[in-house]
Amino acid sequence: MAAGKRSLIATAVTVVCAVTVLAAPGTAFASPSPTPSPGTSASGAPVPGPSGATRAPVPSKDLEDVRQRLEKLYHDAAVATDAYNAAEEQSKQQSAQIVALAKKIVEGQRRLDQLKDRAGAAARAQYRTGGLPPEAQLVLSDDPQQFLDGTGRLLQGQRATKGLIGEMTRTQADLKQYAADASERWRRLEANRKAKEAAKKEITGQIAEAEKLESQLEAREKARLAELERQAALKAQTAWLDTGILKDVKTEASAQGKQAVSFATAQIGKPYEWGAEGPATFDCSGLTSQAWAHAGRPIPRTSQEQWRQLKHVDVKDMRPGDLIIYFGDASHVGMYVGDGTIVHAPRPGRTVTLTGAGTMPILGVVRPDA
Repeated sequence: MAAGKRSLIATAVTVVCAVTVLAAPGTAFASPSPTPSPGTSASGAPVPGPSGATRAPVPSKDLEDVRQRLEKLYHDAAVATDAYNAAEEQSKQQSAQIVALAKKIVEGQRRLDQLKDRAGAAARAQYRTGGLPPEAQLVLSDDPQQFLDGTGRLLQGQRATKGLIGEMTRTQADLKQYAADASERWRRLEANRKAKEAAKKEITGQIAEAEKLESQLEAREKARLAELERQAALKAQTAWLDTGILKDVKTEASAQGKQAVSFATAQIGKPYEWGAEGPATFDCSGLTSQAWAHAGRPIPRTSQEQWRQLKHVDVKDMRPGDLIIYFGDASHVGMYVGDGTIVHAPRPGRTVTLTGAGTMPILGVVRPDA
């Protein structure tokens, strides 16, 4: 019995240690260094490359293609980031569940040992009476009072024995269920570990391709690309405002909403980093989830779960602190701060910033403190 107990406790300790290893955050990957490209002179004219040849500036049409390609690459990276964050969150929950189950297994085994000790004590007591069962001893008694007293004790003993056996059976069944649950949690934890690794590979691949594409542009072309991005955002925001949407948006922020907005806007200027929840770097849902946690209202970690679990409100009814979910796949989120503006962590290479709420396709609005 002692050997079995030590084995079970050792198994539980192993479970806890292994969970710590499996649940540890993945190794951070450094962004690939940009590929050197020919520079430009102070006047912006092309500078000869290593071979002495110069390259003609990229036409605006081609730069627009580059902008759209970059937009898609970073969008795909955002989708993969959401998948990574979801797997990370689930891994944390499953790790905690496995640790809790391991504690239950140890406690259940301790309880079972105690019950077995009690059963053993009852068996030893019977042995001391000559091995005769209580019923036989009762029948052989000549004392009526002893007979009556013994009958009561016998009934009590039978009930106690029945209860003891029942409790042992239930404890053994609990231990069996705990072991099965722990095995299932292990399976899910391993599946989420693989999902995290696949998402990480996807993220780093998309970002590396985007950075390589940008690195091939000269300084003057990068400036023109930035202007194209600004114009596209302005066009989208103007079209959204032209619908007259803001004339109906007048709701004041709640007390918690004001706290969330205050936290989020205080992060302006901090770099975007996928999978990050602060305090130095954030991704889009890391920013919004931490802002609301700071306001005393924990919300789901990912933009997709924020969209799925939080209360939906009409755009015309949104108030500062509400979250605007973007794109049909809910792959991006920003926090509405008023006056048609959001604060958000845009993408790799950018920092937390304010931008127009209509610069991206809006899927809908959710309210954490509904």
